[in-house]
Amino acid sequence: MILLLDTHLLLWAAGDPGRLSSKAQGLLSDPTTELMFSTASIWEVVIKSALGRDDFRVDPLQLRDGLIQNDYSELAIRSEHALAVGSLPPIHKDPFDRILIAQAQVENVTLLTTDDKVADYSGRIQKV
Repeated sequence: MILLLDTHLLLWAAGDPGRLSSKAQGLLSDPTTELMFSTASIWEVVIKSALGRDDFRVDPLQLRDGLIQNDYSELAIRSEHALAVGSLPPIHKDPFDRILIAQAQVENVTLLTTDDKVADYSGRIQKV
């Protein structure tokens, strides 16, 4: 299984694994699971960290380096992903979440999230 993690799950996995549900911990520790993060998540951390958001107090470069060192694959944003955002219903307004949903749909991978609104989208989305 290939999992694309939403930004909060990435932050928790990297810096506060105790916040992960037991289901999420199990999926992330399964050696047969391929873990991915999106360039959009790093971009979101850069922006929200600069705004002083308490839940984004992390060095984006260290986060990215740590993810790569722990065998996460990076999923770059491509034009196909951006175009797919246009076909999403307006369930969620957050542009970072919308691009993650579109990436998961285009790449046919499972988006792992804790967000109820994200989980309302069709496709391979799993709420943990």
